[in-house]
Amino acid sequence: MKKKKNNMYRKRNLQLWTLAFPAVLLLLVFNYAPMFGIVLAFKDYKVPKGIFGSPWAGMENFKFFFESQDAARVIRNTLGLNLLFIVAGIVLGVIFALIMYEVKRPGQIKTYQTISIIPSFISWVAVGYIVYSLLDPTKGIMNQILAVFGVEGIDWYSSPQYWPVILLIAKVWQSVGLGSIIYYAALMGVDNDLYEAADMDGANKLQKTLHISIPQIVPIIIVMALLDVGKIFRADFGLFYNVTRDVGALYPTTDVIDTYVFRALMQQGNIGMASAVGLVQSVVCFVTLVTTNWIVKKISPENSLF
Repeated sequence: MKKKKNNMYRKRNLQLWTLAFPAVLLLLVFNYAPMFGIVLAFKDYKVPKGIFGSPWAGMENFKFFFESQDAARVIRNTLGLNLLFIVAGIVLGVIFALIMYEVKRPGQIKTYQTISIIPSFISWVAVGYIVYSLLDPTKGIMNQILAVFGVEGIDWYSSPQYWPVILLIAKVWQSVGLGSIIYYAALMGVDNDLYEAADMDGANKLQKTLHISIPQIVPIIIVMALLDVGKIFRADFGLFYNVTRDVGALYPTTDVIDTYVFRALMQQGNIGMASAVGLVQSVVCFVTLVTTNWIVKKISPENSLF
């Protein structure tokens, strides 16, 4: 009888199984099968010998990275800049969503959202050329504007102190529009009775925003923050490589783990070290996400991710 029920269940859900199969297959091929490559982190990989023939290196690949003079710099830049991006992205995304929520004309909302989303579909290669046209030391628009006001031009690509702000502006411009849609959708789900009651009590727009809108979307803000924290040890390679044009003079403030590993692969062919760093990134991101979620769960269980 039980076997007959199981067969009926499979037949009834055959369409669902068929739809799920391509996604499951892609997950297995691109997410689970490559996990075997973790073994490279513990080997002195030689291409002619292959994975199985290469000798074991133990923890040498990890030591090579963490004992290098650049490890502290790239870890500091990765964590610091990612934290800056997370805070700025959430704050500006929420503000933009609140502004859109106050726009009552549907046509205007669609126009503003479309304009804000377009940068998300522009590749970092194109953004890199746009930034270079603005900051080119000789013909850049920024230096031409400075010259109009009698200010001496800046050699932007030899001045690393400016680049955390430049990268923040580029990141915010590219991502805030798309990120704000999630917060805007959450605002659309807020009960209008709360705003009507606030109007009856004489609350102004700022008070309604602070005491109704923001508290109602706090769970979504926390979830988005947790997801971003889970990637804090990984950098956006396209941003840091293409926008900075991989200029060595900017490494003190722009060199991150991903660009450092890329150069190690391209210049030294050190696949073992690259695999080791990738493994460390995954483990740290996992631990950071679980720890942050645990803290949120202790403080506010209903707002935790899992």
